[in-house]
Amino acid sequence: MTDKKTAITKQMPPLFGKENYKWMIIGGVVIALGMFLMSGGKNEDPNQFNYNLVYSTTRVTIAPITIIAGLIIEIFAILKKPNVKA
Repeated sequence: MTDKKTAITKQMPPLFGKENYKWMIIGGVVIALGMFLMSGGKNEDPNQFNYNLVYSTTRVTIAPITIIAGLIIEIFAILKKPNVKA
């Protein structure tokens, strides 16, 4: 009975291929880049609010677009069929 189970599992292809993992890593790096861009700079005086520093174009527009692009790359990496040679 156990030989039949091992024979079945040996015939199953891997869930993700090498290229899928490559795209997953690229997507993770793009998401991390977006998070880094969103973190931004430091205000010199903590008692004074700097509007331009908090609501800069990089933090409000570019960083979220970068994060969404990374998530789209991750979805692509998961849904892409692996190139497994049988």
